Amino acid sequence: MRQQSTDTGRSVRLLRVGEQIRHALSEVLARGNVQDDVLAKHLVTVTEVRVSPDLRHATVFVVPLGGTDEPEVMAALRRNARFLKGEVGHRLRTMKYTPNLVFRVDESFNEASKIDSLLRDPRVAQDLGRYQIPEDDEDEDGEDTGPRMLSGGNDDQDRDA
Repeated sequence: MRQQSTDTGRSVRLLRVGEQIRHALSEVLARGNVQDDVLAKHLVTVTEVRVSPDLRHATVFVVPLGGTDEPEVMAALRRNARFLKGEVGHRLRTMKYTPNLVFRVDESFNEASKIDSLLRDPRVAQDLGRYQIPEDDEDEDGEDTGPRMLSGGNDDQDRDA
């Protein structure tokens, strides 16, 4: 039987299991089931869970709300990883083994912020200003039109003149 995979190369099953673990961890952290003073004071967002192909290990990407006290929150999550693994195991009874949880800070929001600030840079904005990005990428026929060059750019009509 052929295994289905997504654009990222991970199988649909791994993605589904990762989402189930993410929901279970989010529920445990939101309800305050963890008896830890640091986790009781901070809200933690579980952004993604990546599961190894053998389903034995899971990397949990988290962000403390507001980004405050990040080292303390990560230390508290690592201290309570065994308890959190048990709670996930109770909620996911369909799995033979509960994966070991490894917590990492999700840097994707910081990276997106850097890219956004680069795109807003005046030197980049002057280059981006030449292109008109349509609100809807499809025309009335349903075909993808893509970005269009505004006047002042080098398009085919300027060359013909």
